[in-house]
Amino acid sequence: MPGEETTELSLTPHSTAPQTWTATVAESKFYWYDLLVDGGPLPDFRDPIGRYLRRMQFALDGTMEKRLLYYLVARPRVRIDPQRNVSWGFFSLKLTIPILVGTPERKSTLTIDLDVPFEATLKKPTVQLQDKYVLLNWGALMETLSIHDLIQRYDTGLSFPSKVLYVGQTHDPAGKLAKGLAPVVNRLRETVMDEHDTFLLVQRMDVKVQMAAHDMSEEASVRTQTDLLEGALIRYFEGPTPRARKEVEVSTRRERLEELQQTYLLEQLTVDLGFKDADGFHELTSEHAAASRRHLFECVFDQGTPQIKTLSATGRPLVELKE
Repeated sequence: MPGEETTELSLTPHSTAPQTWTATVAESKFYWYDLLVDGGPLPDFRDPIGRYLRRMQFALDGTMEKRLLYYLVARPRVRIDPQRNVSWGFFSLKLTIPILVGTPERKSTLTIDLDVPFEATLKKPTVQLQDKYVLLNWGALMETLSIHDLIQRYDTGLSFPSKVLYVGQTHDPAGKLAKGLAPVVNRLRETVMDEHDTFLLVQRMDVKVQMAAHDMSEEASVRTQTDLLEGALIRYFEGPTPRARKEVEVSTRRERLEELQQTYLLEQLTVDLGFKDADGFHELTSEHAAASRRHLFECVFDQGTPQIKTLSATGRPLVELKE
């Protein structure tokens, strides 16, 4: 994802006219966080699952120098059942895969309609099952998909909301988040891991600025925008007293948000997390927000404390994600 860090200018008044910001999603990607935490060192790149895991970590590593938003998300546990066999539809590439749903491991199946990859030399792949992965051997191509890739990519009929546990920023030069070593994320994961799988939802936001009068001052940096968005989203999803936050963090953020709001004369921030063709994984919920694929709200900052008001989507078109 793009989203380069820019240098934060000194906090002298940058704006001479009141501003309102509207933030929409530009890019959005889920990463199965448990795969980075479990099992020690990643398998060799020559192994199909090793290649899959290393590509995922490489992609997530690429966000650690940037200021993007991430959400720690929990979804009900789902596993493939390697003890049972797959089945194929007659004269088609409809593949039915046995699965185990939830902690009770309720037996079920999901059916996907495969497309033959361009590189394939076989019209029908051979299938290998592991508890978290399906390996499709197309001859010249080995395709590796996790169980959650299947649920997100195909219309499987498995519909669960994604529960937001935590909101943060990807900026992490040490790369702890991408390596599954972020302490606060791991603590929260441990509270739900018996019944849920956990994910990082990473998003780049597009912020449009409106001013009441012509203003030749510098625009807010990516850091400033992300800090204010993070504060608003923490309040929206985690509530007025986030349980995973220490008081010193809450106090420091409140002071930072008040300073930024005054610097840029920010009167209102509107956040729209909806976009066209959002899949079921993007049906977000939390203890403080009802399940929806479009969370839309406005925020004002009262002495650094975000005040949230939900908005109607009527008359507001959905954005399309950027390629």
